[in-house]
Amino acid sequence: MQNVLVSGASVAGLTLAYWLRRNGFAATVVERAPAVRPGGQAIDVRGVALDVLDRSGILEEAGAVRTRLRGMTMLDGQGNETWRSTEMTLSGGRLDNDDIELLREDLTGLLHRQALEAGAEFVYADSIAALDDRADGVRVRFERSPERTFDLVVGADGLHSKVRALAFGPEQEYVQHLGAYLTVFSAPNFLGLDNWEIWLNDESAGPRTASCCVYPVRDNTEIRATLGFTSGPVAYDYRDTARQKALMAEKLAHVGWETPRLLQAMHEAPDFYFDQMAQIRMDRWTSGRTALVGDAGYCPSPLSGQGTSLALVGAYVLAAELGKRDGGGHTAAFTRYEARMRPFVALNQALALAHAAGDHSEEALEKAKNGIALDG
Repeated sequence: MQNVLVSGASVAGLTLAYWLRRNGFAATVVERAPAVRPGGQAIDVRGVALDVLDRSGILEEAGAVRTRLRGMTMLDGQGNETWRSTEMTLSGGRLDNDDIELLREDLTGLLHRQALEAGAEFVYADSIAALDDRADGVRVRFERSPERTFDLVVGADGLHSKVRALAFGPEQEYVQHLGAYLTVFSAPNFLGLDNWEIWLNDESAGPRTASCCVYPVRDNTEIRATLGFTSGPVAYDYRDTARQKALMAEKLAHVGWETPRLLQAMHEAPDFYFDQMAQIRMDRWTSGRTALVGDAGYCPSPLSGQGTSLALVGAYVLAAELGKRDGGGHTAAFTRYEARMRPFVALNQALALAHAAGDHSEEALEKAKNGIALDG
């Protein structure tokens, strides 16, 4: 039985581990955190990605824990309502479609359970330090665990992928900055929101200068907040949370409404996340015995609303191609994976660029979310 090392225990890595096991591979997942990471914003599963959940046996459970938002309100920088809707939310789209919006931690919890039950091995609090891609396998040196050899290695480790850096080169060669930064965190529902989303758009210093999205979760006991500001590239250490919080507080100090209270909650949040709005664009996602899946290879950015769906579909397709065992080995499987996924990725990355330009249409989303067939 061939063994595959998957770096990263989020949506792409967990989905891949499950489907590798289903296709007859041994799967080991290495994760830097001490467990599957909690927290995170509400994420969307749309179109063909819903079929992946269905085939994984968790579609009904995912639907049962979806968000229950009734609509949304848009505010200006002073907190004045400019419009409202009971038909859609900016975070999840139309409320009357079949797509599922749920918390990231709820989806990863379901995927983790499935991967465990399928027999995947998990190594926590560790990460890959070096890769030696040989003719007969990949020798992997870990930060803490003993060295091991795997038939294949897959980077499912996000925007700042260590596997990508080791196998393909420095991050800056592949990152396309989209002109903004954001933070996501949880807090008690001190705003008293009742299944209602609030967006604040402060254009006091130009279009989309600063924004804030807040919505309640967990039966309205908590909120998830996403704060953002527009900017060219800013130098920062993506692991220095204290500096990131200070940067957010500085950039949003002028914003009205409840922003000061949200910034205070940000400082106290146990699950703070900060990063740039960016895409990963690469000419290839595979090299030798190493491949990339999800954000590590083709992050579309949160502006697309399709990062989770790309991760689910990409992991499924990669495992399916590896599982064909048609005599071409992993090289042929990697080639098919890239050929199938590239048009789908292009459609979904284009959504983010259109959104940034103020032209994110329902028609484009419908085309993008269904832009691939699982059986190919």
